[in-house]
Amino acid sequence: MTGKGKIAVLDVGKTNVDLWVADRTGNLLENRSTPNRVSDGPPWRHHDLKTLSDWLGETLADICQHHPIEFLIPVGHGAGGVLVGEDSADENMGAMLPMIDYEDHCPEDINSEYLGKCGTFEDRGSQVMMASTHAARQLLRMQRADPKTFAKANHYLNIAQYWGWWLTGVAVSEYSAMGAQSHLWNVLRHHWSPIVDIQGWRGLLPDFQPAWSKLGTVRHTLMRRYGLPANITVLTGAHDSSSNFYRYVAAGLEDFTLVSTGTWVVAMSRETNLATFDHDRGTTINADMNGLPVGGALVMAGREFSAIAGPSWHGDKAELGPLIRIVEQGTMALPGFGNNDGQFPGSAGHGQIVGPMPETTAERTALAVLQAALLTVTCADTLGGGRRLILDGTFLKEPLYAPLVAALRPDIKTELSEEKNGVVIGALCLAARVLGEQPFELRLQPVEPAAIPGLAAYASDWRRAAEANAGEAL
Repeated sequence: MTGKGKIAVLDVGKTNVDLWVADRTGNLLENRSTPNRVSDGPPWRHHDLKTLSDWLGETLADICQHHPIEFLIPVGHGAGGVLVGEDSADENMGAMLPMIDYEDHCPEDINSEYLGKCGTFEDRGSQVMMASTHAARQLLRMQRADPKTFAKANHYLNIAQYWGWWLTGVAVSEYSAMGAQSHLWNVLRHHWSPIVDIQGWRGLLPDFQPAWSKLGTVRHTLMRRYGLPANITVLTGAHDSSSNFYRYVAAGLEDFTLVSTGTWVVAMSRETNLATFDHDRGTTINADMNGLPVGGALVMAGREFSAIAGPSWHGDKAELGPLIRIVEQGTMALPGFGNNDGQFPGSAGHGQIVGPMPETTAERTALAVLQAALLTVTCADTLGGGRRLILDGTFLKEPLYAPLVAALRPDIKTELSEEKNGVVIGALCLAARVLGEQPFELRLQPVEPAAIPGLAAYASDWRRAAEANAGEAL
């Protein structure tokens, strides 16, 4: 892409919020970041939208002093949204009720009612997950907690679309965000899930617009309040993991499974046979930017890594020698060490290390990296989609992680992307689309499999032991 106008990407993650600036060639020029603060209540753990909105307005104004921003694209995680009223400029940032933190404990009576109304796996696009995950469950909780205020609301908006609305006053829904386990949208049948009509929510959910469509320019009230220029055009925006996936699709890639790594390992593939999906595992049906289904499999591997590596781990890389010893002696970490079952139903909170215990920090680190690779391959096997496996994200900082994955799947071509900001680049590809320009070049590197004696037998034994450990917990 050519031209003078710069592009801003607002990336709203669970832990941090980033504002990026890029030129039209995809070069990232500047980044500002702030914690995504959460308050304990009342009435529930909720996100601090007021502090975040002031940070966004002030930071955007400062950036505009030296970067002429032409477009802004919001992206956000898939586990929340905001119930809004008419005025996006009021003291509550338009929120009729506080935005629920998806890790907040959901009351048992709400959970019980929700389980009776949330429909089938196909309706939801996933199992019912932990705590207050899923927009539909959050809406039910709000409706039960304060029905009078709830009845006055105008819209429910996913995270990216909320910030687009706050900036422009235009309310829309978007496929990838609604299809990211909101439990409001049936991706396969392309209509609202049954709970929407059961609870009378249809009027809260705006019409769909493409992720690359123009919502409008920043509202005059915000321009005056923060000193913003008048010509920033805001796009609809998208779900964050789907934005990352989109950069591969936009580049013309086909027949692949993408595994993005971080706190969550998220595998996605358009080639998955959804008719044979194992609904009892951590599987999902997501939507791409056109609303078409994408198979997903996930596990909270980042939490597993931290628990296994232990408090003495301070970023040291895994070494080959300790890894070989771990495999030789049959030391295994059996999931799950967190509060999510992932790929092993019933395993949450039942993680354990079996066999000879790791004796050093180096051995614990090697075991943690090996566990991450095993969980990655489990997610990819669950999807069974595509002739190539592509890795990106945080785990690539560990030099042995990708070679281990390649060695564990010798029949599949394994590649990696060293792009550290795939969500942002995917959002920039949306800007390229609206401008009618070519997407950015996708650079992939082949991965050489690690040579670890006995690794294949170890992996088979680990899988059997992990299944048995989960089964005993049920």
